[in-house]
Amino acid sequence: IISADSHITEPPDTYTARIDPKFRDRAPRIVRDDNLGDIFHIEGLSQPIPMGLVAAAGKSAEELATFGVKFEDLHRGGWDPDARLADQDRDGVAGEIIYPTVGMALCNHQDLAFKRACMEAYNLWIAEYCAAHPERLFGIGQTAVRTPEEGVEDLEKIKQLGLKGVMLPGEPGLEDWDSPFYDRFYEASIALDLPLSFHILTSRSSAVKPRGPKLNGFLTIIRANQDIIGTMVLSGVFERHPGLKVVCVEADAGWLPHYMYRMDHAYKRHRHWLPAGTLSKLPSEYVRENVYVTFQDDWVAFRTAALGNVRRFMWANDFPHSDSTWPWSQEMLAEQTVTLSEAEKQLILHDNVAELYGLQ
Repeated sequence: IISADSHITEPPDTYTARIDPKFRDRAPRIVRDDNLGDIFHIEGLSQPIPMGLVAAAGKSAEELATFGVKFEDLHRGGWDPDARLADQDRDGVAGEIIYPTVGMALCNHQDLAFKRACMEAYNLWIAEYCAAHPERLFGIGQTAVRTPEEGVEDLEKIKQLGLKGVMLPGEPGLEDWDSPFYDRFYEASIALDLPLSFHILTSRSSAVKPRGPKLNGFLTIIRANQDIIGTMVLSGVFERHPGLKVVCVEADAGWLPHYMYRMDHAYKRHRHWLPAGTLSKLPSEYVRENVYVTFQDDWVAFRTAALGNVRRFMWANDFPHSDSTWPWSQEMLAEQTVTLSEAEKQLILHDNVAELYGLQ
């Protein structure tokens, strides 16, 4: 089994030791607060990043808390690649596609030069981390895409570092992702065989205050990813770049078949008075071919994968975050995959992610 979305916990020197020296005084760093515990401070963001939930895998629901945690008390596998293998073994996982944690918040930073410098530093660190066990740790790099030309340069560097894909900010700093402005960047992604990922909580619009109780906000975090898929499909990005591979990360997947149906309905019924891009196929066909989705605890996704494309659904454990299924993944999978054939389980738990990222 390969987790298609796991995370690390950036150690205190991730950025300070590797960032371009001209940004070192501003580099993200851990600050210890007597009341709040350890928090990652990022200049230019209104809120620091508390460590309480970023490595809360395995805790009971009653134990989950945002603040009051010290870095040394977090899962060691979050920054120690040797310890990580024991975490994988405990969960019955043979490998993980690994995303950042602090880097998710950095996606929302509006200083593009600073953001790029931070992401370059992170790429160096995650490459070091994964190089310790390249047969089981598969890193995803980051790029700010300050300009398409710089984005291409970043893709080439990410490829040279041995990373398997690239995570993009949900909202770029210039044109939106549907613009032909990024055509060169998309073609470079295809040529370098680096899938593009959009993770939840990496769009400024996803931080909008939810209505009602705070728990309702948890239900809204997938919305920004849905908007990205709709933007790229309906504008014709995949029409122009049929080889482009995009991954919708940690936004669940049980909703996707209905979303595909809804897009087709909108296109067939309303495209003349609500114009979209030039499409030669129904929107659902682009989703079925070009869009991959990761999910962890999503009973509905396992039941409806065949209504989307079972070859684009990829299970993940989200370790070590608070929504992780670790260390109960095997029990959960035994229950939720019971209606799938062995071939379908093999696709969702291994083959799809292995094919996407060229893993052995």
